[in-house]
Amino acid sequence: MPDEQMANSGGQPATSAGPPPAAPAPPAPAARPLDTIDRSILRMLQTDGRASIRSVAERVHVSRANAYARINRLIDDGVIRGFSALIDQERAGQGASAYITLKIVQNSWRTVRKQLTALPGATHIALVSGDFDVLLLVHTKDNRELRELVLTRIQSIPEVLSTRTLLVFEETDLGPEDG
Repeated sequence: MPDEQMANSGGQPATSAGPPPAAPAPPAPAARPLDTIDRSILRMLQTDGRASIRSVAERVHVSRANAYARINRLIDDGVIRGFSALIDQERAGQGASAYITLKIVQNSWRTVRKQLTALPGATHIALVSGDFDVLLLVHTKDNRELRELVLTRIQSIPEVLSTRTLLVFEETDLGPEDG
């Protein structure tokens, strides 16, 4: 009998009762207060996510080892969720942008979010309060593609009760020094 079928060291065969129950996910670490150096590191990385450890250390006046440790702690604590490039959507062939507001069936947020994240061009999704439930930012090649996205894809989601599309005429990403 193969080893993977053995239930314990006593050599008894495993039962086919299914896989063992999954262990509960570990709780998220408690938010740690950020000091001025942490905040300076975050502002610097928001401006230039490709900054070297050496340049970060020099700009915030700490050793390279300290800067490295702080950045790793910020990543481990979930403060830094990742690094990405800022995209000029128009130059990338995405000439139409819109914010789409959605009213959804009560308690369907997780289901709707999963479907919205799979949409081409979706770049930001937020559950909000007020006159609508969800705010979605999308970028598409043109208005025709935007129309298809809204009328064919989004409005076909059963939990979506209504949508309103707000065309973006111009957008500016705010960096840490702007906000």
